[in-house]
Amino acid sequence: MSQPLLIEHHDGVDWVTLNRPDSLNALDPSLIDALNVYFQGLQRNRDTRVVVLRGAGANFCAGLDLKHAMARRGTQTEPPGVTESLDSQRRIADIVMLMRRAPQPIIALVQGAAAGGGFALALAADIRIAAKGARMNCAFIKLGLGGCDIGTSYFLPRLVGVSVASELILTGRFINADRALAVGLVSEVVEVADLDAAANPYVDAMMTASPVGLRLSKECINMSVDAGSIEAVIAMEDRNQVLCSRSEDFQEGIRAFLEKRKPVYIRR
Repeated sequence: MSQPLLIEHHDGVDWVTLNRPDSLNALDPSLIDALNVYFQGLQRNRDTRVVVLRGAGANFCAGLDLKHAMARRGTQTEPPGVTESLDSQRRIADIVMLMRRAPQPIIALVQGAAAGGGFALALAADIRIAAKGARMNCAFIKLGLGGCDIGTSYFLPRLVGVSVASELILTGRFINADRALAVGLVSEVVEVADLDAAANPYVDAMMTASPVGLRLSKECINMSVDAGSIEAVIAMEDRNQVLCSRSEDFQEGIRAFLEKRKPVYIRR
């Protein structure tokens, strides 16, 4: 059997591919476990500085693999209890929490369908680039569930505002790439054949940042979203800048700027 998650590392960048194209990269237990293991491993990973997340084939991720879930339920003599159901639910939710805790910026390349849990993965990334024809939705409410799941009710209002978030969550309707760009949900819309290449300018820009500066910047953005005051944000920014200014990377960054070249940072 092929691996459900492919990881290619090139010069500080992990290209991570959901690899179940015949199932629209739907989340089955093997892919859920692989995503949890991968994102958990990023916490202490100093070699990976940027992550690019994408889907194999024509789609990003169609959400939970319902065929697998129903087939498994059909083999059970009794419906799962509350504890078992909560454990299964949390295993999926853990992925997006690990994505946000990961110190590396994550770029999601979205093509085709990004539905339900697949939409949640895209929302948990730091930057989203969509292919023309991409369609995203909170599919949960169409399945007899609540519309809020896997962090969508946290991410969407912060990304697109409460009105558009309410529309998407309460109706389950799809948002296409062009409208996603218009409301600020994605940074760019490109031809599907150009999707991988579209990530390169973002990656290149991040790789010119110092490793510690890049990590602290993601942490600061995350904390600022929920900060109680501007004073709290400024205090965190001040701390980060003082820490960065005491590093060898800062000295190299200044030299590279004055010498009009790319900085060369020591990985650590």
